[in-house]
Amino acid sequence: AEVIPGEAVREPQIERARDPSHGDFSSNIAMVLAKAAQRRPRELAEEIVGALPDSDRVERVEIAGPGFINFFLSAAAYLALVAQILEAGYGFGRSRYGAGRRVQVEFVSANPTGPLHVGHGRGAAYGAVVADLLEAVGFSVHREYYVNDAGRQMDILATSVWLRYLELCGEDLAFPSNGYRGDYVWDIAAALHREHADAYRHDAEEVFAGVPLDEVHDEAGRLAVAGDKEAHIDAVIARVKHLLGDNRYRFVFELGLNTILDDIREDLSLFGVNYDEWYSERSLVETGAVNRAIERLREAGHLYEREGALWFRSTAFGDEKDRVIVRDNGQSTYFASDIASHMDKLERGFARVIDVWGADHHGYVPRVKAALQALGDDPGKLDVLLVQVANLYRGGEKVQMSTRSGEFVTLRQLRKEVGRDAARFFYVMRKCEQHLDFDLDLAKSQSADNPVYYVQYAHARVCSVLRQAAEKGMAVEPSPGAAHLELLNEAHEQTLLRTLSRYPEVVEAAALNEEPHQLTHYLRELANDFHTYYNAHVFLVDDGELRNARLALIEATRQVLANGLELLGVSAPDSM
Repeated sequence: AEVIPGEAVREPQIERARDPSHGDFSSNIAMVLAKAAQRRPRELAEEIVGALPDSDRVERVEIAGPGFINFFLSAAAYLALVAQILEAGYGFGRSRYGAGRRVQVEFVSANPTGPLHVGHGRGAAYGAVVADLLEAVGFSVHREYYVNDAGRQMDILATSVWLRYLELCGEDLAFPSNGYRGDYVWDIAAALHREHADAYRHDAEEVFAGVPLDEVHDEAGRLAVAGDKEAHIDAVIARVKHLLGDNRYRFVFELGLNTILDDIREDLSLFGVNYDEWYSERSLVETGAVNRAIERLREAGHLYEREGALWFRSTAFGDEKDRVIVRDNGQSTYFASDIASHMDKLERGFARVIDVWGADHHGYVPRVKAALQALGDDPGKLDVLLVQVANLYRGGEKVQMSTRSGEFVTLRQLRKEVGRDAARFFYVMRKCEQHLDFDLDLAKSQSADNPVYYVQYAHARVCSVLRQAAEKGMAVEPSPGAAHLELLNEAHEQTLLRTLSRYPEVVEAAALNEEPHQLTHYLRELANDFHTYYNAHVFLVDDGELRNARLALIEATRQVLANGLELLGVSAPDSM
């Protein structure tokens, strides 16, 4: 082949043709190379087409418009696909694209201050499917949950548990307005009371002595006393630590942490989400990673002191303002832990790090990337995916949720109401940055309007056809060797074959673009093509050759449906 001289050119594209009249695939290669080759695009296209070798997979090649090269595949190319699917089984659609590259996906990572709610569920489903998709295309994937087991929110939880414990001991107190109020806090406090009776008891007056006034609201929710609720809870935390002492406070702290963390582990496991590592934020301090990250930034000249605190000059790297990493009391901030965490991720040898965060963390992205750049690492290795909230609707009405009050819909409640399959499928049907309206009634319905039911029903229908054949005593050989696939010339069969051929491309695109919704859309399309075929033709015909050809085709369809559902963490039932 002639070498095109001149400067580097952009990558030519070979894409599926959007219009069937333009063939199956179309390439812009002639237009991309025309300038460097100093030729007219159409003239170059004619030369390229003339140099193409013959192939029984390509029926013809045409040149269109200014120089597009359109490829029309032969029927044999699509029929060969049936054999590929049946031989590869669950391996069909998988590839070695990312072989040798390690990727970490960190997702959910909710503070262990309460049960997982439906918002966390979307991040869980999304992160799990992204990880599985990347693994399907050959990457070595490490799934991580970053446990925020340090910091102020955990102190608020421990304090909330102990105050509820005091109430169980008979103490009368005004519970802080921004303490954790859910029933789960009572449950942990009750466990403490059962095991230790009054051993941890103090007078309520001791707890609140000298504490700034809290905000107080009347029964109608109106502000009655305008106290400083943040100063109030911080002072209460300090009193609790003083009254209990280090060991007893740590016991209450660990009881709250471990009880909730065990609950989170169980919830995620029942939701089909499992991790390779549960990474402790506290370990970053214990191993010296936080101090090491701070020293690296200091040595590089990116820190300065102001008002007794240590600041990171993140504005030099595009952040909107500089950030505190060590407070004036000597305590490192949550941001310092995050810097150390991401430094540690890259030190562990991951070629790429994907963080799945809630959309409310969007302002956090530039400062973490700034810190990586300041450390001398490549911020391009970090990809942060922001997941928008999921709004629940029941009976056409929006379900109200609130986390601090404890009046929220938990992931466990959602899973029990609509089932794991529907929850997992619905959560990833849209791009993560788009809001998701989750229709509970639709998710529970057994109708074609319910997308997960529609896809699973297609799988079950194939299984039903094979059972019917056995019941009728028909010799069933849905294998490419026995089937006369050339008999598959109906329009519905050709459509189904074309859709099946796209599956590997969809998996790769969904993985590399971190877009699970591409797979859900594809499975709905494949299910639709199958149901249309099912309604238009009889599979168990008297003609054995035609029967086996059709059974081979629908078995290949079943296999692809099963493969796609598995990547989504959704079951493929044999009957419905």
